[in-house]
Amino acid sequence: MEDSVLTVTEYKDQLYKQLSRIGKSLSSDKRLELLNLLTHGPKTVEKLAELTGMTVANVSRHLQVLHDSKLVKFSKKGTYAYYSLVDESVADFLSALWKLSENHLSDINQIKKDFKGNMNETHTITLDELYEKLDRDTITLLDLRSEDEFNFRHIKGAISVPMDQLDIHLQKLPKDKEIAVYCRGKFCAVSTIAANKLNENGFTAYSMEDSVYEWEKYLQVSH
Repeated sequence: MEDSVLTVTEYKDQLYKQLSRIGKSLSSDKRLELLNLLTHGPKTVEKLAELTGMTVANVSRHLQVLHDSKLVKFSKKGTYAYYSLVDESVADFLSALWKLSENHLSDINQIKKDFKGNMNETHTITLDELYEKLDRDTITLLDLRSEDEFNFRHIKGAISVPMDQLDIHLQKLPKDKEIAVYCRGKFCAVSTIAANKLNENGFTAYSMEDSVYEWEKYLQVSH
């Protein structure tokens, strides 16, 4: 029996069909949110439901789609299933998608502008500026994510101060040094809110729009 040979058209069509599996799995805003959360460490279905405001059933359905398209994997720990990105290439793809969207969808910048409009002016800090200030030890860096995410991966020298504990730490933070705060990157509003609160309480604070992922990529290229 002769092996079947694909025609040029069949070859092309089958490849595009496989690519469309990824495209279809990303056609949901909620699945994109789940992927972004998983770049910051493995999480249970229950934790993802809590963070996204979805039901456990809905999160499970979205994760099944992502799992079927080979974007996430899971492992069992006791009675819980912990989901994570299948590998770093998924985070690379998400980063490229964010950049493409920001460059071509004006609505994104307008949404960010509208959100910040009801706050006092909050300055952001670039990766170059942060690197220089950390190197000179003239700035305190706060990681506003959960302790689990901090323990999974964080910027060297950062202090874990989950957002819901920020008020407790206000009296402990030094006012003779500037402060930079970061959370889960460009689509997380927590760092802007935290920097605004710190400035209102007499600190000189900056919001970092980049995440640990962007910081690590920056170090690989620049240092």
